[in-house]
Amino acid sequence: MNVRAIIEKAGLPRRGFTVKEVERMSEVGLLRAEERVELIGGELIPMNPKGSRHETLKLEIMLRWGRQHPADTVFIPETTFRLSDDTFLEPDFLVFRRSVAIRDLRSGLALLAVEISDSSLGFDLGPKALIYAHFGIRELWVIDATTNTIHVHREPVDGRYASITPWSADDLVVPAFAPAEFALRLADLDLDLDDGSG
Repeated sequence: MNVRAIIEKAGLPRRGFTVKEVERMSEVGLLRAEERVELIGGELIPMNPKGSRHETLKLEIMLRWGRQHPADTVFIPETTFRLSDDTFLEPDFLVFRRSVAIRDLRSGLALLAVEISDSSLGFDLGPKALIYAHFGIRELWVIDATTNTIHVHREPVDGRYASITPWSADDLVVPAFAPAEFALRLADLDLDLDDGSG
């Protein structure tokens, strides 16, 4: 049994954090820049290190979308996506209207959230997808960087996605809410990943 399980079983009080407190911790150096965390229900969750597959896929998507996105819609990589006072996630990409200031970006204004997964696939398809659904994110793509599969989540209902569809690398995946310029066919990307690392 790990320490967290012992504390939970003992019913000892725990101190949750708010988004503002975590941001302040980062400002004063209690959290280092290289320490990647998410805040879920007031609990700090360390994020897995990214493998080369993850980073290659992220770079190729960024280059493609950077060339073709329409002027009124933008995307941002790895932003702090504040969902409530005690929860923020850091999706690999968030797509939203250019008229929305980043500081004002909330769940109802996101057109598409994208998570790229290698070692964190189980978490991203399970608990993390439930968090996105709980906050009403209309469309979430979880991209498996190992199999080049896009798991498209839509229709959040009662904290779950009613529609989850896997698409292969050869399929053209078109977002339901973001402009068609954000459509993606993984087979069209330059993913030289034969080294098996990641």
